[in-house]
Amino acid sequence: MKETENNTTMKLEPVEKSSIMKFIIASAIGAFLFLVPLPYGTTFTIPIGIVIDWVSGILKLETIDLSSLLVLVFITFSSIMTLINMIFKPGFIQENEMMNKLFSPSPLYLVSRFIGLIIVYMVYFNFGPEFITSGATGGSMLGVSSTLVSVVLCIAFLMPLLTDFGIMEYVGVLVRNVVRPLFTVPGRSAVDLITSWLGASNAAAILTTGQYEKGFYSAREAATISMNFSFVSIPFTFVIAKLIGVDHKFTIFYIICTLGGILLAMIIPRIPPLSKMPDTYDEISGKQINENIPEGVSKTKWALNLAGQRAEQASLNDVLRQGLHVYSSMFMDLIPIVMAWGTIVLVLVEFTPIFNIISLPFEWYLNILGIEGAKEVAPTALVGFADMYIPPLMLASFPIERTRFIMGAATLLQIIYMTEVGLIVVKSRVPVNVGHLFIVFLERTIIAIPLVTLLTNLLVTF
Repeated sequence: MKETENNTTMKLEPVEKSSIMKFIIASAIGAFLFLVPLPYGTTFTIPIGIVIDWVSGILKLETIDLSSLLVLVFITFSSIMTLINMIFKPGFIQENEMMNKLFSPSPLYLVSRFIGLIIVYMVYFNFGPEFITSGATGGSMLGVSSTLVSVVLCIAFLMPLLTDFGIMEYVGVLVRNVVRPLFTVPGRSAVDLITSWLGASNAAAILTTGQYEKGFYSAREAATISMNFSFVSIPFTFVIAKLIGVDHKFTIFYIICTLGGILLAMIIPRIPPLSKMPDTYDEISGKQINENIPEGVSKTKWALNLAGQRAEQASLNDVLRQGLHVYSSMFMDLIPIVMAWGTIVLVLVEFTPIFNIISLPFEWYLNILGIEGAKEVAPTALVGFADMYIPPLMLASFPIERTRFIMGAATLLQIIYMTEVGLIVVKSRVPVNVGHLFIVFLERTIIAIPLVTLLTNLLVTF
């Protein structure tokens, strides 16, 4: 139901009990999968994270890593089909809307597919120059791409339980008065915010951009959520803490990340470029969100009514079709870009002095804040824009624990990594470009470092 501007004209439309039950069952399963922390090894994670790990384990056989092979197959398939479409324009592609969209890429994605194709073959079969095939460059990006195989496979087909069956409408009505003043986003995004913070960052970005494309967030709201709440998962945070040698302080490390993240999410949406983004809705879907409450209707009853209406519209076929679309588009576009541009940036980091030069202002900044070893760790403040794996790898061997702790937490709070959140947002219909992403990345970095330093000084003993 489209939102009516004058809420006095809105009516409480009757909803079938079966739709209410559909909402309750599907949303309960979705909330359990994406929101409930469970003990897992030495830490906690949400059930979807366990499912992703399970799928990832299945794909790693003793003799062959199927996920890496699938990356090779996907990039090869997308490149060949794109070439066929460019040269021969076959009817079965041209006349199919989804296939035509997949295999008629923009110039950036076209170039990325063929660069990614060359790099993935060099890395997979280990031939060519070492600066491409090295485990620190192309090998690292093949690992990231392999992880995406499991993540997107699980997320694409299970996420509709959380987005299409009414829970976001229900929660949105109830918490609108809290979420909007704090973070300038609609109440329904409360579920998105929790999922984004607790789940995988790429999954969170897919969820948020999908809600924009369905008409439930404005451009500003989608950009705000994806750039402020797509935090890395709890298990990955633990991995980072272990890698940089602060896992014995993991609880306080995660608390500082959470406190810093909440404060950043209150500040960043209120300054440009996010504050200047339009509150317009997707041109294709139009505005679909409705959180106003008709006169004479209780908040709880209205929330349940909207949830039932949403569940009534959802079907298994829609879920499967949407999941297939998300999965195919991610692998036709996202993985080639990760392999192509992720590898190129890592080559610049590992084999050239460019990041040491451009990070000089951050060296001065860190010195002012009293962070020891500023010259050595300053590049970690910038390289995270390319990929979230790079800063912890650079910090791992640094001898000063306090510096590792502060910079590790600060780089996790940057959130906008091009091989993860960045590419998903840019690839979507949200009107955000790389320039917007980089400015917000810098803003988050500049604010996060003193914020984490202050919290560390107050809460941690070294």
